[in-house]
Amino acid sequence: MRSVLVVSETPDDYRKIQSAFDPGCCVDRTTGKDEALKILSKKRYDLVFIDLKILLQSTQNSDYTQVLRPLKQLCPTIEIIVMASSDMTREVVKFVKAGASDYLTYPLDPEEVQLVTEEMSESNIRQSELDYLREQFWRSDSLEMVHTNNDIVKEVYKKIHRVAPTKTTVLLVGETGTGKGVLAKLIHRHSNRENAQFISVHCGAVPETLLESELFGHEKGAFTGAFKKKLGKFEIARNGTLFLDEIGTITPSAQVKLLQVLQDGTYNCVGSEKIMATNARIITATNSNLKKMTEDGDFRKDLYYRLNVFPIEIPPLRKRKEDILLLIQFFLKKLSKDLQKDIHNVHPQVKEALEKYSWPGNIRELENLLERAYILENSEVLTPESFPVELFEHETSSPALPLGPDGSLAETRRKAIESFEKKYLKELISRNSGKINQSAQEAGVSTRQLHKLMLKYGIRKEDFKNRT
Repeated sequence: MRSVLVVSETPDDYRKIQSAFDPGCCVDRTTGKDEALKILSKKRYDLVFIDLKILLQSTQNSDYTQVLRPLKQLCPTIEIIVMASSDMTREVVKFVKAGASDYLTYPLDPEEVQLVTEEMSESNIRQSELDYLREQFWRSDSLEMVHTNNDIVKEVYKKIHRVAPTKTTVLLVGETGTGKGVLAKLIHRHSNRENAQFISVHCGAVPETLLESELFGHEKGAFTGAFKKKLGKFEIARNGTLFLDEIGTITPSAQVKLLQVLQDGTYNCVGSEKIMATNARIITATNSNLKKMTEDGDFRKDLYYRLNVFPIEIPPLRKRKEDILLLIQFFLKKLSKDLQKDIHNVHPQVKEALEKYSWPGNIRELENLLERAYILENSEVLTPESFPVELFEHETSSPALPLGPDGSLAETRRKAIESFEKKYLKELISRNSGKINQSAQEAGVSTRQLHKLMLKYGIRKEDFKNRT
């Protein structure tokens, strides 16, 4: 049986919501947020309908996430539906973006209440099924990591899902900082070798003269400075996983030995003729174009074909910006645990700057920036003052003014307003996939006014249909 809490000063709201549910459903009412929190601390509810004005009473610095957090902390699975007048749609949308499930506009319609809750229920069932299927494969400590809103990254995780249980050699391709090492550990963690060693070697960081010794080991006296026998990484990682990062940097002689390991699982340590065997699974990574390197003669073709059995290409952060907010929350939780500070969010201006930044250093750069800001920050939110000034440079540069032919203030003002209105309308209608009623509500104008503006600037709703 579902339980519902209505937070409103208007008794009629309670009656209409109650009429939308079956008689057996428990529907309670209170008139303020503090009272609602007291009730939620004692009893679990599935849904809470709350008036926007009540929420706005506790809003500080436009941080809507902080306003909803107490409700979520008491009931993590609760669905929050915000109720507001149609002229407050813009504020309502901000609460939905901050974590509310949906919204209703006054006057309330019991049929609309029922429709919203039924859609929410179906969505929850679908999500629960997806979560169940995902959890059947992903370990609990990896579930948060594999969340993504990007279609390309979803395909990456599907490939990892398929290849992890096998012994197949995997080649991870992507720019520096895209998380190749993290994905290599994810593959190992979800293979049947998870209890064996995971050994990582950054090939580009090991001197050429020592790379073969590092990988295959050496006998005492094999070369100057070899005062004792050393075990190679292939021997240490036997029955486990060996991750070779920046594989494109290894020497020609190391390429020959690696090819032998991939072909028959055997190798010789430096200074010995004894044949060693290994069952290590090999995962390699590169930020170079190995295929072009083979064409230029800088990398063995036969080795490339052995490594490229199951390639996985990882997109740079600038091509998966819809994941930036997810990554921010992931790193904030990690930093909160490691650094023992209570910072769970970032300032809206910082969010905007992080989403607009080009990220040449990818996810690693984002993590480093957040860690630095986390250490410097004294408040409960990461503010612009804790980040490098360069991050906000795009905001300080002003575009050239659209000067009129005569350069007069009135003409220039008119052109600037037209330029702003046209850009605003295009972004608004695009975000709403061409839905005029929804766009007009968000803009705070009538549909007739919106149609007139669209006609003025030659904007067609058909051009924005089915956009994501």
